[in-house]
Amino acid sequence: MSEHQAKNEAACLSLTTDHSPLTTAVVFAYHNVGVRCLSVLLAQGVDVKLVVTHTDNPDENIWFESVAGLAALHGIPVITPDNPNTDEVVEKIRALQPDFFFSFYYREMLKAPLLAIPKQGALNMHGSLLPKYRGRVPVNWAIIRGETETGSTLHYMTEKPDNGDIVAQQAVPILPDDTALHVFQKVTMAAEMALNDVLPALLAGTAKALQQDLSLGAYFGGRKAEDGVIDWQQSAQAIHNLVRAVAPPYPGAATKVMGKPVRILQTLVTQCTASGEKPAFYVKEGRVYAICGQGVLRIVRFELDGIEMNAAEFAARYGAERFEFNV
Repeated sequence: MSEHQAKNEAACLSLTTDHSPLTTAVVFAYHNVGVRCLSVLLAQGVDVKLVVTHTDNPDENIWFESVAGLAALHGIPVITPDNPNTDEVVEKIRALQPDFFFSFYYREMLKAPLLAIPKQGALNMHGSLLPKYRGRVPVNWAIIRGETETGSTLHYMTEKPDNGDIVAQQAVPILPDDTALHVFQKVTMAAEMALNDVLPALLAGTAKALQQDLSLGAYFGGRKAEDGVIDWQQSAQAIHNLVRAVAPPYPGAATKVMGKPVRILQTLVTQCTASGEKPAFYVKEGRVYAICGQGVLRIVRFELDGIEMNAAEFAARYGAERFEFNV
């Protein structure tokens, strides 16, 4: 072995330490947005000192990835407080002296004592194009209200929800038949792209922030399962928007036919009209339809009394007559 080869081998085998200071952060995160955005921070060399996340609720449909699992993979400490604003948690985080806070789909508001800790600011990733759809479940609300575009916004956090200065945004389209899951997947990618693009400037202290004009948007609250009950007096388009906004893995849009509970899982808006006819559920030519207050929906997928069935199965059991919806 030559002297040059020996030196190269020794260099490969030796452990080197980069003593340049790393940007440090505490990350508050949950869900797929939390997983992808935490991955961006790690890919760009941010030293994540602690991850604050939620304990999965056994009553919730856990269809998404685990932030705690990703943190464990990288040896990052994790805590899951019910309330991150307690004195104990605040002091634990203050002792870490982080440069930044990042909040990615974390469900609790951070109060002033916490927000005052990071030396270079606290930032949140929100699932809309702020200032539109501030507050809870912005993806679902955007679909319900018939939007054709949404996205993700990285903004500085204040004590008021989603009203801080904007650092980055990434838009995505909402197509006419997209469900909340489709749009949430796009918004997750938009969050990853927005963060990845702006993070170098943010870490260097050169990122520009734009003040929000809150008059251009509004605040929206959370939604409950009962908010998915269909009002069949509405138009076919409005009902279609509700169905896709709450389609699985969300609870689904609910109604009753023949006194039995029905979950409407997928619909398509048709060009059919049914002027003056009462809202009703019926089978015709191997397809299921619903007459609405205005227009007709094709029911692509539905469950009757907890059992998913198709048009032929429904017609074989109940016939092809029209069944008015129970309200």
